[in-house]
Amino acid sequence: MKKTIFYAAASILLAFCSTFLISCKDKVMGYSVLLWNLPEYKIQSGDILPVYIRSNISQVYVVGIDGEKVEIPLWQLTDPVKKAKVGSVSKKYQECAHTYASVKIDGLPCRAEPVNTAKQVYRLRKGEVIKLLYIGNGQAPMTGGQPLEGNWYRILTKDGTQGWCFSYNLNLYETDENGEQVGGQILEEEAEDDNYYISILDKAWYPDSFSTMISSGNIDISKLHPSYNFTIDTVNNKVSLNMSGIHESWDYTGYTKTDDYEYTLNDIPIIIIYKKSTFIVVRYTGESGKPQELNLVTLDDDINAIVAEEKQRRADAYSKVASATGELSSSSYGKLSLNTDGTFKWSGYKLLVPAVISAGAKTAGTCSVKYAVSKELAASYDGVLTFKFEGTTDEVNFLYKLENDGLRLEAANDATYNGILVTGRSSSPLIMYFR
Repeated sequence: MKKTIFYAAASILLAFCSTFLISCKDKVMGYSVLLWNLPEYKIQSGDILPVYIRSNISQVYVVGIDGEKVEIPLWQLTDPVKKAKVGSVSKKYQECAHTYASVKIDGLPCRAEPVNTAKQVYRLRKGEVIKLLYIGNGQAPMTGGQPLEGNWYRILTKDGTQGWCFSYNLNLYETDENGEQVGGQILEEEAEDDNYYISILDKAWYPDSFSTMISSGNIDISKLHPSYNFTIDTVNNKVSLNMSGIHESWDYTGYTKTDDYEYTLNDIPIIIIYKKSTFIVVRYTGESGKPQELNLVTLDDDINAIVAEEKQRRADAYSKVASATGELSSSSYGKLSLNTDGTFKWSGYKLLVPAVISAGAKTAGTCSVKYAVSKELAASYDGVLTFKFEGTTDEVNFLYKLENDGLRLEAANDATYNGILVTGRSSSPLIMYFR
């Protein structure tokens, strides 16, 4: 009887766990609008799909189509939103939901803004098929003093590049659920050298973490090295790969296309997977024989200028503190002097040993601003001071705030860090006031 009850309970528990796992696995993270036809599934651009997973490594979304889980490249869908909001997203693309175009002339520019003088982000080939996303407001190009007929369209290419293109040199048409052209002229795409591979050549490709740092302002100058890049130099016939722990250079003798959007460099342990005009994956196999996949991007920003700007920000922040404080004292934590040359003297800090400051630390050293505070902490703190005491290699960090009559320090060794950002205080912070 007891065994029967046990097995029954176990069966119920197993059924509950299975249901729980399935429900977690099938949890929808949001809903997206499809931007490019999926004829193999009879799905058209403009359709709304449930999204379950986003993979930044594979650069795909996992969506649901007729009860099946399908991987779709990120560029082919809008960003997932809640079900209540996807209708407004869909409305934006509704007018051009099934509208595509083929290009009438070779080299037609795709621009960053709907203006004929805006920066070119892509050059279209004659016969190339593009997706029209929606109409924009912009000034029509002029010829003979007269504006050309047509509209500015936000467009999408097959490699995921988006930009603005004027429709005068576009052949517009609709597509059916099989992805077949309905109406418009039939234009054949001109055969030429692999345009995707050509777009990789003679430019520097940087770790995608650089783009994240730059866009967030979370600049870690110890990692943002301008020399960390991948290049194929067709002028000097050299390939170079310089990353953390990788410093290689080879003679360049061409490539072999080994799959759609995949290129193997001849006699070089590198395979390039083309994702879009600004993003590639480099698969490098070193002496260990184990391949590494490196996500690389192009950058419009000057890395040297960004590093210089970050160094100046840190120097200015420290100078402001050192200039405003002079010699400080605390009844419990001793005397502290911050000098404008980046040195300090601190005596009488015994109460901080060894919990905050190592026992072997001397009374002098260097002080700098290395970290920054998150937006949430910036309301209460000016930044972070990093002390390096003579006699120890440890760095000691303090959140700081300039007060009217001195300096407030808070030990930050156990704070939460994200790169160079301090995003959270210690759970039991030690706060000191120096006058």
